[in-house]
Amino acid sequence: MAVQEQTRTRWIESVPHFDYVLFAIVAALLVVGLIMVWSVTFPPRVGLGLPDPESFAVKQLEYAALGLVVLFVLARVDYRVWGKLAIPLMAATIIALIAILFMPENNGARRWILNGSFQPAEVAKFTVVIYMARWLSSKGEKLRQATYGLLPFAIFVGVVTGLIMRQPNLSTAIIIGLCAMAMFFIAGADLVQYVFLLIAGGVTVALVIANTPYQFLRWTTFLQDPFVKLTKDNYQIAETLIALGSGGLVGRGIGSGFSKFGFVPAPQTDSIFALLGEEMGLVGTWAVLALYLALVYRGFRIASKATDPFGQVLAAGLSFWLIFQAFVNIAVVTATIPFTGVPLPFISFGGSALVSALAAVGVLLNISRNETVPKVENPLLGKANASFNFGWGNRGTRLSRADRRRSPSDSSVRRARAR
Repeated sequence: MAVQEQTRTRWIESVPHFDYVLFAIVAALLVVGLIMVWSVTFPPRVGLGLPDPESFAVKQLEYAALGLVVLFVLARVDYRVWGKLAIPLMAATIIALIAILFMPENNGARRWILNGSFQPAEVAKFTVVIYMARWLSSKGEKLRQATYGLLPFAIFVGVVTGLIMRQPNLSTAIIIGLCAMAMFFIAGADLVQYVFLLIAGGVTVALVIANTPYQFLRWTTFLQDPFVKLTKDNYQIAETLIALGSGGLVGRGIGSGFSKFGFVPAPQTDSIFALLGEEMGLVGTWAVLALYLALVYRGFRIASKATDPFGQVLAAGLSFWLIFQAFVNIAVVTATIPFTGVPLPFISFGGSALVSALAAVGVLLNISRNETVPKVENPLLGKANASFNFGWGNRGTRLSRADRRRSPSDSSVRRARAR
């Protein structure tokens, strides 16, 4: 019996202990994505008599399989390794972003390499979060000084987003910028510096839009009612709204939508949420929104229980990235913001975006494996875990460290131990 008990104990210890709820949420989103990619691509291709009508669904399944392999591998790799690799990874990303500017144009942009199968900007989201987590967590209180915090942060983010805007890919640049600024705030940046960054970032985006004809046209089109006068510029906005609204409460049913038959452009990528609303209805869209909110909640929960500042900022940054990208895509489809091309995480068709998002989840799962377990070692020391502290009153860091969380002073602790 003792041998069997020891064997059972060793087996239990060998099972990876990570956030299974987070994995279940991501798995549900993946299933929804596979169903929707098949639903919006298979019937139209059959109707047109195209060969291999299932090709998009098969490719998405292959991307999902590859992404899951990456997820499980990264879930077993100690997340602290990424801190050591942050600089070479960021250097390789910047080189790739520069190199792609010399590639041939494809539909007026330079975003893809390897025959359209790899998009460096998608990988840049992952590497920027890693680099920012390493840099921000190493600064401590120096982050509040302009020479150590604001200036190097602004230069770094400006270089990366500037290279991405040159592709041009303003939407991805905005997501990276928002994610970096959210991490800057969480890590304990001075509020005055943060407000300055928000203003400077907003002015920069406004200037880019004003001096980029097609971006300016998107904003002017956004301000118009697409149903008053339908033009080629607002056609996609109108059709996505029609598709989204025509589903009603429960939708037309999987595979029964009409908008994918040439009405909504790129139904399997940027506009897939509109097709989801048509076929799954309001219930389906709210279910997907609930999954994203649950995902970001689990991500911040992992961040709050991480055992070191790097893990805290990294988990928060990965969560910010996924939720920002999801909400930007949904906001575009619902005409809440001007139209821009951003894939819906785990659901839109695409290899680089899907594998990168699953890699982010893999890192989150590894951080969850190393989260703090509350211990009752000494009632004077309180719990040993780290947590977020927004520190409005005392201007302290918004990310508390595990080694700082002592309710009494050090001297009182020493006196208690002496007794």
